[in-house]
Amino acid sequence: MVFAGTILAEAIGVEDGKNVCQTQSYGPEARGGASRSDLVVSSKEIYYPKPLKPDLLLALTQESCDTYYQGLKEDGVLIIDSGLVTQLPARNVYGFPFTQIARDELGTPMVANIIALGAIAVLTKIVSKQGLLEAVKKRAPKGTEERNIKAVEIGFELARKKRARSK
Repeated sequence: MVFAGTILAEAIGVEDGKNVCQTQSYGPEARGGASRSDLVVSSKEIYYPKPLKPDLLLALTQESCDTYYQGLKEDGVLIIDSGLVTQLPARNVYGFPFTQIARDELGTPMVANIIALGAIAVLTKIVSKQGLLEAVKKRAPKGTEERNIKAVEIGFELARKKRARSK
């Protein structure tokens, strides 16, 4: 989640030229446990680096959904990994099997977060497709660039299909 937050912040701030502040927190269990990456985005100057009531929550585990969704704005958007988050609050929820798709199509669950970034870009329009692709190219670990770009593209397509079906 922290890596995904860093990529998204760079895409929004460096590539798309908006003001952005990214903070993160995680315990010693980091991988697989509840971790958090917060972004504040604005066209104006940012005076406080932490979101008070987020507009968007991405929850890739049931634990993170249970822990963080209460802070989401009343009309906020919740995006979940539908293969791992099964107990849903009654809110505006978009579910995608990010981890399963990452395993099946890219051979590793490690890029589920990057697939989710592609979906976020389409569903929220907070970041441009080109900006996100550029940030992923710059931030992806050496040798994984192609897999991460493919992951973003998969996320774009998943969200486009979901949008088309809901119209």
